[in-house]
Amino acid sequence: MSETLLPTTVVGSYSVPEWLERAKTDFHEGRISRTSLNEIYETAIKAAVKDQERAGVDIVSDGELRRDNDIDYFLERMPGIELPTLAKVHYYDYYDAHVHAPLPSPEAGEGLRLVKDFQFTREQTDRPIKFSFTGPFSLAKRIRNEGYPDAEGLVLDIARHLNREARELAAAGAALLQIDEPFLAGYPEQVPLAVKAINLVVEGIDVEWALHICYGNRHARPAWEGHYDFLFPAILDAQVDQLVLEFARKGYDDVALFKKYHPDFKLGLGVIDVKSDVVETPELVASRVDRALAVLDPEQVIINPDCGLRHLPGKIALAKLRAMNAGAALVRDRIRGLALSSRSG
Repeated sequence: MSETLLPTTVVGSYSVPEWLERAKTDFHEGRISRTSLNEIYETAIKAAVKDQERAGVDIVSDGELRRDNDIDYFLERMPGIELPTLAKVHYYDYYDAHVHAPLPSPEAGEGLRLVKDFQFTREQTDRPIKFSFTGPFSLAKRIRNEGYPDAEGLVLDIARHLNREARELAAAGAALLQIDEPFLAGYPEQVPLAVKAINLVVEGIDVEWALHICYGNRHARPAWEGHYDFLFPAILDAQVDQLVLEFARKGYDDVALFKKYHPDFKLGLGVIDVKSDVVETPELVASRVDRALAVLDPEQVIINPDCGLRHLPGKIALAKLRAMNAGAALVRDRIRGLALSSRSG
């Protein structure tokens, strides 16, 4: 995806401007049309991509600005998911979702229609793009299951639908796809099921795969606390290329898990605390990268915020991304300097 040493990227979401929040609410209350809202989305996405470029981010995203939250955009497009009412008090609220029968075949219907979202973003930038979607385990946690005898059947069927969507995204040129599992930290005993579903999502699709697991970021607050040891060793069976984790908020002790288990995947290292408005200094970011480099080679590390940036004010989000890239550059320059010194010596 990027030839840069210690490439920088985002987890997915970007700051939601107040005017976009108003537009989303206006749409849900019937004051503007879907066509008007789509035009507003395109303006917001162009601005989000430009901000990432200005900050120096190597691998950008669309900011997930078309999505009200991490769940509804996918469930409202998935055949067999029933949404009794589409009314919301606030755009960020979740719909109530139900299944009363097993989901239809993934090949039925038009799918989740994510390709158009990717193609629009592709038109806005020459930089590599990360395209993310919520994973089957977390999506299933927001559905009242009355159609399957157990949770596993629902989770795996959702995974099959996401696999179809990922195949279409790959065919459209997507080279880096990320699965987000924001609910997994709340159900540590179910990691084997989540891994089984993740492997169904990625099956037969030759792209770079990232898997993001955090402790929740709803309204800029964690939903759970703990350490990432709950993921191991089950996560070692996940057929992904990157594991994207949060560290800046909770500390870097869990980096030692990569030394203990020697996974095949790279580490997406969280170096920006998205739950704080305090802008990190480049030197602080560099020191956080160094914590990972005490365990991993630079080629194994990607630099990113802990989670999405949706809850931060735009100026703060931009400043944090600039600090992230400046900090990564400090470490890169030092590594290159050491390499030159070694060769000349």
